[in-house]
Amino acid sequence: MSAVLHPHDHAQGHDDHSHDHHGSPEGWRRWVFATNHKDIGTLYLLFSFTMLMIGGILALLIRAELFQPGLQLVNPELFNQFTTMHGIIMVFGAIMPAFVGFANWMIPLQIGAADMAFARMNNFSFWLMIPAATMLAGSFFMPGGAPAAGWTLYAPLTLQMGPSMDAGIFALHILGASSIMGSINIIVTILNMRAPGMTLMKMPMFAWTWLITAYLLIAVMPVLAGAITMTLTDRHFGTSFFNPAGGGDPVMYQHIFWFFGHPEVYIMILPAFGIISQVVPAFSRKRLFGYASMVYATSSIAILSFIVWAHHMFTTGMPVTGQLFFMYATMLIAVPTAVKIFNWIATMWRGSMTFETPMLFAIGFIFVFTMGGFTGLILAMAPIDIQLQDTYYVVAHFHYVLVAGSLFAMFSGAYYWLPKWTGVMYNEGRGKVHFWWSLISFNITFFPMHFLGLAGMPRRYADYPMQFADFNALASVGAFFFGFAQVYFFLFVVLPCMRGQGEKAAQKPWEAAEGLEWEVPSPAPFHTFENPPKLDATATRVIG
Repeated sequence: MSAVLHPHDHAQGHDDHSHDHHGSPEGWRRWVFATNHKDIGTLYLLFSFTMLMIGGILALLIRAELFQPGLQLVNPELFNQFTTMHGIIMVFGAIMPAFVGFANWMIPLQIGAADMAFARMNNFSFWLMIPAATMLAGSFFMPGGAPAAGWTLYAPLTLQMGPSMDAGIFALHILGASSIMGSINIIVTILNMRAPGMTLMKMPMFAWTWLITAYLLIAVMPVLAGAITMTLTDRHFGTSFFNPAGGGDPVMYQHIFWFFGHPEVYIMILPAFGIISQVVPAFSRKRLFGYASMVYATSSIAILSFIVWAHHMFTTGMPVTGQLFFMYATMLIAVPTAVKIFNWIATMWRGSMTFETPMLFAIGFIFVFTMGGFTGLILAMAPIDIQLQDTYYVVAHFHYVLVAGSLFAMFSGAYYWLPKWTGVMYNEGRGKVHFWWSLISFNITFFPMHFLGLAGMPRRYADYPMQFADFNALASVGAFFFGFAQVYFFLFVVLPCMRGQGEKAAQKPWEAAEGLEWEVPSPAPFHTFENPPKLDATATRVIG
């Protein structure tokens, strides 16, 4: 965004190396052929916000249908298409690309690199997402409508879907290729392009969490690709991987999918942990408590994520020994997660805290993510999960972790770095309105779903009996308020910043913020760190 406004700025003390001197394109060519990490980061963030809006519209259509019992707006088939596409678009189109956008923007700035390692591959990995997203959104207009098998794409439903299923599989392949290329780029950038003096254990936590996330992505995206390719060959080439009539097993699909799916959940939350670990120390005016333990906890979560997948499958006829193993392994993940939450609270403890919008979202994240973690701990217990499986309790749990987790952390990071991106301060009053509006409406939407699930309301149903009516009406009203809060955020917080409306941001708008990104002017110049910065012993300040 900064680069939109000030393409000709250059970093302090550098020659006149603004991109126009290299004969770089202007106007639309600048964005289509973008190889600058800041431009590509901006493209990712704008793309993911667009997908958030599309996924949000589908969510509001779902909630509008569920506002009262009976079928109001859509038939059950279309309702299932909405639930399926809402999940796929939010996970693969909104949350993951947004974090890649943050990584593109911030990692080179945080480690003192001139750019990402593979600039053209960076461009390619972004532009792959456009046809994939178009295919996903366009699948509603194909014969038989969009895929309606749930975002997990379980067989045997996927073997019975229309042609849109093939489009969905193709789109996921393309998005997966994009993720893998982005991950390779991030790993090589972090391992090879850090400023002299910045050892791994002196890196900002955001860079650490993304390094671990990138390894997770490379490990599990091919697993998803395998599962959906087997689905494709079952559909068209006479194989019987998941078709019992030919000796296949639909439960095998679940094993393969969740071997991808559980690390995927951590792919969507580890970068959020990184952002919170940057924001909390800045507004507590203290160094992060227990930096090394944060790094080890993040690594532990990543490693444990590979041995817990079947806790999604307690009702598939698993032997009791299997249930016990996955139950205990899942509960073990609570330990490193609790370490992180303890560290954030210890960082705030006796700090001289102020509550600007980034800090509000960070504390909101810790509060609501902890609630989501506790409901996850409850679902980890096999006998309880067998009762709650596929009910609204599960929906409540993962929205507490992903909406109040990933999304709130992104808002925290966006408010924290917007001054560096755009060169102007966002409106603090509007930011606080956005925070309280989001926090309250989020809880009005998803907290009642715990009670619906405990009472036995199954998810992905377009209709329900009368006794669930009140909580559903409440959730639907909350959902519309929550959706409009995000429109408000874009129109009244982000757009004015992108246009340069507002007071000019200082080079370091947050007095206690640490990191190399605060050593370049605001907005960040088009080219930064053409000569690597020399760091002091703490690796947070430039010498000289």
